[in-house]
Amino acid sequence: MFCYQCQETAKGQGCQIKGVCGKEASTACLQDLLIWVTKGLSQVTQALRKEGKQVPKEINHLVTGNLFKTITNANFSDQDLLASIEKTIQVKEDLRRQVSKQEDLFGPALYQEKDKQALLEKGAQVGVLSTKDEDLRSLRELTIYGLKGLSAYTKHANVLLEENEEIDLFIQDALVATLEERSIDDMVDLVLKTGHYGVQGMALLDQANTRAYGHPEMTEVSLEPRKNPGILISGHDLRDMEMLLEQSKDSGVDIYTHSEMLPANYYPAFKKYPHFVGNYGNAWWKQKEEFESFNGPILMTTNCIVPPKESYKDRLFTTGAAGFPGCKHIPGEIGEEKDFSEIIALAKTCPAPEKIEEGSLVGGFAHNQVFALADQVVDAVKSGAIKKFVVMAGCDGRQKGRSYYTDFAQALPKDTVILTAGCAKYRYNKLNLGDIQGIPRVLDAGQCNDSYSLVLIALKLAEIFGLDSVNDLPLVYNIAWYEQKAVIVLLALLSLGVQNIHLGPTLPAFISPNVLKVLVEKFHISPITSVQEDLDKLIH
Repeated sequence: MFCYQCQETAKGQGCQIKGVCGKEASTACLQDLLIWVTKGLSQVTQALRKEGKQVPKEINHLVTGNLFKTITNANFSDQDLLASIEKTIQVKEDLRRQVSKQEDLFGPALYQEKDKQALLEKGAQVGVLSTKDEDLRSLRELTIYGLKGLSAYTKHANVLLEENEEIDLFIQDALVATLEERSIDDMVDLVLKTGHYGVQGMALLDQANTRAYGHPEMTEVSLEPRKNPGILISGHDLRDMEMLLEQSKDSGVDIYTHSEMLPANYYPAFKKYPHFVGNYGNAWWKQKEEFESFNGPILMTTNCIVPPKESYKDRLFTTGAAGFPGCKHIPGEIGEEKDFSEIIALAKTCPAPEKIEEGSLVGGFAHNQVFALADQVVDAVKSGAIKKFVVMAGCDGRQKGRSYYTDFAQALPKDTVILTAGCAKYRYNKLNLGDIQGIPRVLDAGQCNDSYSLVLIALKLAEIFGLDSVNDLPLVYNIAWYEQKAVIVLLALLSLGVQNIHLGPTLPAFISPNVLKVLVEKFHISPITSVQEDLDKLIH
């Protein structure tokens, strides 16, 4: 195997024996093969469209679902990945028979293997290192990782019955482009185009979430468990949240969010459920201890799964793109009602969660809520009470060096406001950083995909102050990354022309020195250094 798509990849270079995330070499090979055969399916859909033929939206969903399954910490199940590969090959062959002119099809578009051992061997041949040129490999992988993040966001919108076929067409065309011989300049353009569609994907999901559940609003969220048995829901999927809440009402079981599901507490539609009682725990990487002490069942709707301890493995359920060997998977396609009765029944037999924290936190500062506070914010900026906004969105992770983000937040002057989204916030969202004229100094917009809200807020501020560019605002970027949804957020910012982004805790292993040079020259991206040095660069 060779995998370097996440921030914690071995030695900052690449996992070659087993993933730091816990995935086996066979899983990595099957994920590589799933990407490759999905490129083949995309070749066929592209050929059909060129001939003026329709491609069903279910095929678009298959493509994005396949990409989603290969995101870090989402799916560890070889059985599930094999089934996805076999289905993709079969669907691709059925569609290929409809293509009149097949002479331009090659490689994965023609692949039909069914033997498991042969599939594993093929997976080892078509992975990252099959592209020999380092810079071309870097740009291809940067594109693919962006497409994975974009597919995750698109998939969440799709389950809420929102579609944007233009995004799906781009994803499939971009996958085909990574098979072609293209110049470095062309690939740089493709990377930025991926970011452009990343903005559209986040806008689509924002529209889907707010149409279904209302606009997030400023909310105080309890961190303390009650005495009833509970179910813990983690991941990102709000439709799963809705179904679980509806099916568990009047059951005597409380529902708690974990990690990236925390922002579900901010949506008006979920507040009508009295058994939805707050958040339990922190970012994804602490789940071994926190899932243990929760005592009840856990539903993983997406990434991030940490390979579970045997002590609670029988309480861990997966659904959607998530999967782990030995854990029960709850099926359900787009538009279908999932059956969570087994989870609810198990919860009733479990003790209540153990108390691990006290108090509460405040969040819910997506674009609509911040726009409602616009006059207050503008007055604070004009009076000098707010001197700077610091975007600290992104991911959290296990590395000790990530304590930098806690230290940085604590060291910020008291006239600065943090804008955040994603699980990176767990490094500072429970600190007592106070407020500025009633405006909390940490404004949490929500999940990683809600970084779109931060973009809208920046654009609105630029408009209010009559500025030509968001780069002219008193706004700086100190972003943490871990996996591919953070990659599409970064590419989205670059596509909007955002300059001077500080990125950490380390630069991606998949960015070659020459590609990094392009990003530095074009966008002035730089790695984090020390807290004091970065304060001097960004704030003072």
